[in-house]
Amino acid sequence: MKPHERFLAWQHCHRLTLLTYQLTQAFPKSELYGITSQMRRAAYSAAANIVEGCAKKGASEFRRYLDIALGSLAELSYFALLARDLKLLSNEAWLEFERAHDVAGKTTMGLQKAMARRAAHGPQSFKPPNRQTA
Repeated sequence: MKPHERFLAWQHCHRLTLLTYQLTQAFPKSELYGITSQMRRAAYSAAANIVEGCAKKGASEFRRYLDIALGSLAELSYFALLARDLKLLSNEAWLEFERAHDVAGKTTMGLQKAMARRAAHGPQSFKPPNRQTA
């Protein structure tokens, strides 16, 4: 198992990316370079930034990438809202997306807060734990 795969935040962001790809499959071709592309990019950016941050040396670098991941999740949330309001997402699809997004956002925020608490207890290099609870 790769270090980033141990984090629930990454696991939930990865699932959200897969769901985003699935939901955007039905979007019109005219949106391929618009909202479809933007939603997919924001979704995989969240997961990819957790991966990249995990590979960096030190907790402060990891926290910076977690902040970027949270920004990507916020961007994705807006694009999904826009897709819903444009009637590209059904109410059922919107609710499924919202549930997955909430879980990904909460676990990523929890990981970011845990890393901040860890940094407050003194400088130390980042070492992924065996299990993550946040």
